Amino acid sequence: MASIGQIIFWSMIVLIVVIAGLIIFILALAFSRAQPSTVGSPNPYPVGNINDAVVLGCKFNPLNTNGKGVTQIAITWEKEGLTGVVYKYANAVGQQQTQNPDFINRAQLFPDVISNGNASLLLRSVQVKDEGLYKCSVSASNGQGEVNIHLRVAAYSSPTFTTPNKTLKAVAQRWYPRPSVTWTNSEGTDLNASTSFISNPAGIVEVTSALTNFNVSDVLTCTIGNSLVKSVSQATVTDSGVRDSTYFVFSSADQRPLDPKSAVSYVLLWMYWTV
Repeated sequence: MASIGQIIFWSMIVLIVVIAGLIIFILALAFSRAQPSTVGSPNPYPVGNINDAVVLGCKFNPLNTNGKGVTQIAITWEKEGLTGVVYKYANAVGQQQTQNPDFINRAQLFPDVISNGNASLLLRSVQVKDEGLYKCSVSASNGQGEVNIHLRVAAYSSPTFTTPNKTLKAVAQRWYPRPSVTWTNSEGTDLNASTSFISNPAGIVEVTSALTNFNVSDVLTCTIGNSLVKSVSQATVTDSGVRDSTYFVFSSADQRPLDPKSAVSYVLLWMYWTV
């Protein structure tokens, strides 16, 4: 009769074998799905500016295993919930037969760089209705793959600064969704300002913010922002007017679906802590 120690020992061996088999299965499943997908995006969560153009980035491996360029490239852009395609490329030309009417003359690829692995989509005159989940699918002689890009839509513009009646006034003509405005001095202290918003029928907001209590020659920071984008402007009042500079910061989406490799990592960690 086996002792308790032997029973525990062989039970542990069986458990280790089962877990190892499960890990191998998960790894095989993950990499079998991930390997053929040679398609990716440098920016899966772009923010488009209303009425401007935006590029939805999509890259693929342009080389076969022998180092030569791929052939038989077919690229399809689709949008979740849309009838027809956003854009389709095959046989070295765009295919408009199944293109959704909303994207005719607004969507195109960059033909000169497709052979270099660039399947990015240029979308002109971005509208709020363009927001959503897009899929870039690429098929070529070295395999096929796809990547999702979530386009978010906003309106944003740099403010202009003037100094009427000893105030520092910032006016930004195009913002959507409605933003908030903050002012700080060079030490990072919040400053009180009078801010107003005027919306047009399309919901685009004009922002006006006036600062009265500030030190001349101090570097003042005006931040206008919403959940998608913010403009950060540094302004200094001089004898000749206002010297200013502005840059934009775009939000990154935190809630991203797990890719297969990340899923494997979580499973391995779970097993480590529970076994």
